[in-house]
Amino acid sequence: MRDLVAQLLRDMGENPERDGLKKTPERWISAMHELTNGYNETPDKIVGDAMFPAENSEMVIIKDIAFHSLCEHHLLPFSGIIHIGYLPQDRIIGFSKIPRIVEIFSRRLQVQERLGQEIAEAIDAAIKPKGVGVLIESTHFCMTMRGVRKEGVKAVTTHMRGSFASDLAMREEFLQLVRNG
Repeated sequence: MRDLVAQLLRDMGENPERDGLKKTPERWISAMHELTNGYNETPDKIVGDAMFPAENSEMVIIKDIAFHSLCEHHLLPFSGIIHIGYLPQDRIIGFSKIPRIVEIFSRRLQVQERLGQEIAEAIDAAIKPKGVGVLIESTHFCMTMRGVRKEGVKAVTTHMRGSFASDLAMREEFLQLVRNG
């Protein structure tokens, strides 16, 4: 892989042997391994036994989870915040496990729409709540650094399952809480 990165640098008109670039192929390879280490994790492994009996059925929300990911179309970053809510049925999940689930899926080559679906599905599979809602707001470097080159543009996606999809009042409560707290 080192040779491929060196060739890419040459194709850009750079000299991969100059002082500033000599170690760039190794640094890039290391960075890509780190940025895509979500392939080495599973939600089941992360959640483990951090599930507990639900004592009530009120909505649980973890909001403002910062994330960074790589767009699978351009291999450029996109980043932002994710808000996640669920309505417990029989079990709740440890608060810290939710950002860790986000980390698993954001550390893979992604599109924002699939990222939200995967997060919602993982929470649904882990604790089988009455409903799950995921709202993602992000900035895509493939739109700000290249292409249309528009700063400040955010992509917003929602991913609703169960009562968050079927009950308009539940959905609105979730969206209101994550927008205004």
